[in-house]
Amino acid sequence: MSPPANDMPAAPIKTLDKDGKEITTVGFQRFGFDSEVPLDVLRSLYLRPHYVLKANELESLSSAIEESSNAQFTQGAAYQSKSIYHPDTKGISYTTLSRFPPVKLLPPSERKRILVTGGAGFVGSHLVDRLMILGHEITVIDNFFTGSKTTVSHWIGHPNFEMVRHDVVEPFMIECDQIYHLACPASPPHYQFNAVKTIKTSFMGTLNMLGLAKRTKARFLISSTSEVYGDPEVHPQTEDYWGHVNPIGPRACYDEGKRVAETLTYGFQRQDGVDVRVARIFNTYGPRMNPYDGRVVSNFIVQALKGEDMTVYGDGTQTRSFQYIHDLVDGMIALMNSDESRPVNIGNGDEFTIGDFAKLVREIVEKVQDEDGVKRARRVEIKYEPIPTDDPQKRRPDTTRAKQSLQWQPRWTVRMGLEEMVRYYKAKMAEGSL
Repeated sequence: MSPPANDMPAAPIKTLDKDGKEITTVGFQRFGFDSEVPLDVLRSLYLRPHYVLKANELESLSSAIEESSNAQFTQGAAYQSKSIYHPDTKGISYTTLSRFPPVKLLPPSERKRILVTGGAGFVGSHLVDRLMILGHEITVIDNFFTGSKTTVSHWIGHPNFEMVRHDVVEPFMIECDQIYHLACPASPPHYQFNAVKTIKTSFMGTLNMLGLAKRTKARFLISSTSEVYGDPEVHPQTEDYWGHVNPIGPRACYDEGKRVAETLTYGFQRQDGVDVRVARIFNTYGPRMNPYDGRVVSNFIVQALKGEDMTVYGDGTQTRSFQYIHDLVDGMIALMNSDESRPVNIGNGDEFTIGDFAKLVREIVEKVQDEDGVKRARRVEIKYEPIPTDDPQKRRPDTTRAKQSLQWQPRWTVRMGLEEMVRYYKAKMAEGSL
């Protein structure tokens, strides 16, 4: 990645929240659990050149990283191993010597043993980053059906981190204090690819992890979904709404799978006294989203960056609410450590029509390209295709319970989160991995 033309490090970009205040840290100290970490340290784990370095540039590694376009966000906080790209053979030589980001040194009484299932996925990897920096001992289990080892590879070898290839459909034995159960494909193309496997993962995987929580007396948090509301007849959706779900449609394997997983969770709470938490997660976006998983945000950004026309399914009047990944991780950690055992919606109440959202993504991609001096052949157009079966028309959370019980509400604007995600995908394209 070549440095800016003036050879000066890029000026840092200020990240402003919904109130116009600068965001320098994410997380908070609440419910006896400190989840606050500096934003630039987190960013250094995902907004960076991965292996854009050519073999002859190794000596100038630190300056190359500082002067890359992403330095506007990360400001030179580089901790990863120095893998080298060889353009003549199109090969990459990985190094095993890593310098890990500094993690908090906690006394044993405060250090928790935390199991994250699906920890190599999009949401799981950001949760793992946060919990690792906070100084806890993390075990990730993942079968890599949709997750990727590269999302957490920067922690492999760290004394506090363990990565296990395992499918939660099979029992797993470990000692732990908290379980974040995230394992399940979450995008329509992935969960519809093998519908029986999806519902089996939701049921058997949750059964196995609840059994582990019962044995170890660990607190258990399941990542449920706004899909439990189906195509809602109530708007916005509160946690007391029972939903409007087609039990035999193409999306049922995921919708009903998560509904039965919630049923199981509360069965273990009532019958065996397991300490449970249920997070109903609404549309979330951010770096590390699989670019080809069929979700609207990643679809739009990748199409716009490649100069392809952006595809909107339906007439573009259906609405979605999008929350940024750091807000979701804040909400999940707050819920895990609070006393709230009822289901809690974690999402952003800012509602967009898909048509308007496509225009916003196009505008931000053009802004980032202009800042980095990228010339466009033409302006990307927006095209419309038929809408898929059972695609919900409206989706917006009522987050009153999260505000009251967790003192949580989203801080990131959609515009700021999108800009960070565009820069992430742009860096992936520059290194040839997208």
